[in-house]
Amino acid sequence: MRVLFVEPPKDVWFVMGEYLPPPYGIIQLAAHLESKLDDVEIQVLDCNAEGVDWNGLEKRIEEFNPNIVASSSLATCNAYVTVRTLETAKKVNPEILTVTGGQHFTVTAQESLEQYPEVDVIVRGEGEETLVELIKNANDHSAFPRIRGISFRHEGKIYHNPPRPLIENLEELPYPGYHLVGNLVRKYHFAAMAGRRNPYILIEGSRGCNHSCAYCTQWLHWMGRWRAKSPRRIADEMEYCYNNFGSRLIWFTDDNVGSGERIGEIADEILKRRMKDLMWFVQARCDDIVNNERFLPKLRRSGLMWVLLGVETLDQAVLNGYGKNMRVEDIKTAVKLLRENGIAAHAMFIIGARKDTAESIAKIREFANELDPDFAIFSILTPFPGTRIYEEARRNGWIEDYNWAHYDMVHAIMPTETLSRMEVQKELYMCYRSFYGSWNRRLKGLFSTNKLLRRAYRHMTAKGILTQLRALF
Repeated sequence: MRVLFVEPPKDVWFVMGEYLPPPYGIIQLAAHLESKLDDVEIQVLDCNAEGVDWNGLEKRIEEFNPNIVASSSLATCNAYVTVRTLETAKKVNPEILTVTGGQHFTVTAQESLEQYPEVDVIVRGEGEETLVELIKNANDHSAFPRIRGISFRHEGKIYHNPPRPLIENLEELPYPGYHLVGNLVRKYHFAAMAGRRNPYILIEGSRGCNHSCAYCTQWLHWMGRWRAKSPRRIADEMEYCYNNFGSRLIWFTDDNVGSGERIGEIADEILKRRMKDLMWFVQARCDDIVNNERFLPKLRRSGLMWVLLGVETLDQAVLNGYGKNMRVEDIKTAVKLLRENGIAAHAMFIIGARKDTAESIAKIREFANELDPDFAIFSILTPFPGTRIYEEARRNGWIEDYNWAHYDMVHAIMPTETLSRMEVQKELYMCYRSFYGSWNRRLKGLFSTNKLLRRAYRHMTAKGILTQLRALF
């Protein structure tokens, strides 16, 4: 049995500057499959890292001659390139079993199987155990009805099997399969943070989130549960990537890094490893930063250099409507604490809520400038399938754009009560211009004594993010 995992040719999210992330989802799945089945030949093809276009993908499929082609679509905006990947596989050999999964296809399983005949099976939810069972039975389609966690088509009908329970102990999973992409690891980079020569690695410390924000796909995908690896296991994975792949920049994929004594224990375990020049990056809730204040000095010593904060808005009523369960005061305190501890604060704001007006968005811009984080991302409220925002917007007829490729948080998908989609689009540009167009902020960043901030500002300035945003309207 030959299985080809494919990361399709696709655009990267230009708002983050120049970066090439590793295909964490498929290398995690591939590593688990490798650990469970001895009689399976596995290849991982990362088209972006290898410079493989669509014609090249077709040739690679022909050369490997796989029985199964799997391509995951983590984000809704990548749905079409995933489908095109599986379509290419069917073009090479109609007998190839084509498989996809991820958040988008999990919640759109019925319509996706109806619309895309090139998709044979959708693995819903957590994929490791489901994929192993599917591949064990790939040659016996009569077994498909017994495989929990899949949706599939058979004789013109679509079937959705019961969901598979989540893995209880994440430490049973192998380390992510960076060995399966070989020397490509050296190509993964986040230029704004660490240049192009420092390999950029993703690891997973936990899955899911115990919050249920109305715009977020993650908590639903992981069934509203938060499961974590132990601090020791997390540091072991970091050390493994540090020693074996030369990475000095490690980004946690966690949706919610968490709070409490565990955070301090993670720092302790990392410090024990004495990994010189290590930088690591997490995303966190503002209230968790406040609650973890006592651990921040130790976290900084362990290499924590950058935190992406979910700020969203300064309007407490809107925060409450999102189900954020956080105080605006926590936002201000979190940025202040990170700055005091020498950790870069990267704040993420959302515009385009239903009640947003030109005036309320102007206040968000003012708030961002007053808050003065080291960096800011402004995104447009996007009704991702499966979220409460999506269900409300679809029910009320607010969605004006169903082109999944535009569901990237920089394209306006729906208007507000007072702003058209195009007006929302222009407001996004104004937000970035207000923040990054400030000469005072530019000069402060370009000549910062902090090497990380200096590099990031020089990179962001050179890449012309404002020009790319201006082209969207």
